[in-house]
Amino acid sequence: MSGLSLRLRLALIGAGAVVLALAAAGAALSFLFGEHVERRAESEMLLQLDQVLAGLVMGPDGLALATQPVDPRFSRPYGGLYWQIDEGGRTLRSRSLWDQTLALPRDRPAGEEVRLHEVAGPDDTRLLAIERVVRLPARLGGGEARAAVAMDRAELSAARAAFVRDLVPYLAALALALIAAQVAQLAYGLRPLRRIHERVTALRAGQATRMGGAWPSEVHPLASEIDALLGAREADIARARARAGDLAHGLKTPLQALLGEAERLRGSGERSAADAIEEIADAMRIHVDRELARVRTVAASGGARADVATTVARVHAVLSRTPDGQKADWRFAVPTDLGVAVDPADLAEALGALAENAARHARSVVTIQAQEVAGYVRITIVDDGPGVPEEQLELISRRGRRLDERTPGDGLGIAIAADVAEAAGGKLELHNSAEGFVAVLDLPGTR
Repeated sequence: MSGLSLRLRLALIGAGAVVLALAAAGAALSFLFGEHVERRAESEMLLQLDQVLAGLVMGPDGLALATQPVDPRFSRPYGGLYWQIDEGGRTLRSRSLWDQTLALPRDRPAGEEVRLHEVAGPDDTRLLAIERVVRLPARLGGGEARAAVAMDRAELSAARAAFVRDLVPYLAALALALIAAQVAQLAYGLRPLRRIHERVTALRAGQATRMGGAWPSEVHPLASEIDALLGAREADIARARARAGDLAHGLKTPLQALLGEAERLRGSGERSAADAIEEIADAMRIHVDRELARVRTVAASGGARADVATTVARVHAVLSRTPDGQKADWRFAVPTDLGVAVDPADLAEALGALAENAARHARSVVTIQAQEVAGYVRITIVDDGPGVPEEQLELISRRGRRLDERTPGDGLGIAIAADVAEAAGGKLELHNSAEGFVAVLDLPGTR
């Protein structure tokens, strides 16, 4: 169950609780109804017992029942309702008993006590019997008579079963209504979680800088902690940028001193030593520039936004003044309403590096296109140059790596573009195509 959503978990638990509660309620109601029916049956049998005793008369052969009870079941054989009177060794019984008698307990009720028993009846039925011992008046010969009235328990069970059958559809309808109400309650109650998701998505896309304070009291502490975490992250990044700047300034003087020492050695004829020092100094400078660029891209503001068309125009304006840019035929297909969640300077640096690389290797045409794809802005830069060997495609995105060491540059451009994309939550893909070498930069949009 760990893979289920929170809403589905709560819905399943709530639905189970509703079903169990209503099942328990149905069982309790069925039990209470059965008890009520049994008490009602006892009252009726007590009344019928009084009717039987009231109908006793003294006949030629002794006691007889002059007036039968009004319920027709007493007259129908095995009709389910029976009466019996034991007096002086004689037994009077209802027609419904036919040739059977009620197997009453041996111990007789004392005085006017009324007892309730469960006894065996005709055809192995179970009967609910009520009995008492009455003292007969002189007109009925005196003495005592034991009178009983019994009812087939199957009738009570049938009444309870009918009640349950009538009750089940209503309980089912009530269960559906309660589950529907619970689902609606969950949808409304969990709405702040959806708002949190939307807000965090906006934070990641650069459309917001903080969670804000308009949250229910249960969610507000979480939103406050996220805002505090964002503030701490921004402070850490600011400190990292400051330290990176201090590092850059601190290394500039030693690097310049190394280059000066290399020039002195070259002037004194120690060319190999000078070249070695310059190579080490260049490697150090590349690493420093690389790390400074990485820190700056990671430190981009959460609310950053850059217009793609404007940035492409700025990059083209700069590159068109360079020798490689002047010889290229630039073609553009960039809508004017596309924005990305990237700092404008970082986007310009990434596009500048990719466009400069395309202009350097193109035979004649460089194409820059942009379109929105599933919430991202895809910027594609294609040059009609010879492309890159497939086994070396991965190498050119590594820091300081250049396939053509004869051309100027430090090999950081494509790697920095990849860092910009990764820091913004996008990606850079490089591949060859029939048109030439293709660089695809996917960045999160701001719509």
